[in-house]
Amino acid sequence: MTGNLFYFLTFITLFAALGVVFSKNPVYSVLCLILTFFSLSGHYILLNAQFVAAVNIIVYAGAIMVLFLFVIMFLNLNEDTEQTQHKSTLMKVAGVISGGLLLVIMIAVLKDAELGTVDTENFNSQIGLVENLGQLLFTKYLLPFELVSVLFLSAMVGAVMLGKKESQQRHF
Repeated sequence: MTGNLFYFLTFITLFAALGVVFSKNPVYSVLCLILTFFSLSGHYILLNAQFVAAVNIIVYAGAIMVLFLFVIMFLNLNEDTEQTQHKSTLMKVAGVISGGLLLVIMIAVLKDAELGTVDTENFNSQIGLVENLGQLLFTKYLLPFELVSVLFLSAMVGAVMLGKKESQQRHF
């Protein structure tokens, strides 16, 4: 049962991710990305990481994607406002070379990957819960957690400084 659910979620994830890339309408692309996040949350639940699944749905599928959708709608993208850019042959060749290199790297990585086996007798079903995650964050991974918080703080200060209006700037 779990194996079939895993393959079903994987199919939905890949199908939705391809929809993000190949959709010509940005709204459909965002909706496919939301579906991708939901299916990834299903994978997290299968891995017994309920907290990460809930955070993924709340933060990414909920907040950020709705923000993307509003921005796309405010920009009012359509064919009249978009400038048609003709891609040069050099850009197409560079894209094909980049995609080929990415494919080679993925094959090289997956060639040496080993699939682990599940030890059902020693499996801890409580490992993905909030209590255990918090215990790990504030004991074993305290320094990276604090460094990330300083990084987020500096990003917020930078965003405020970039958004701050200059005093000589007048708006009529």
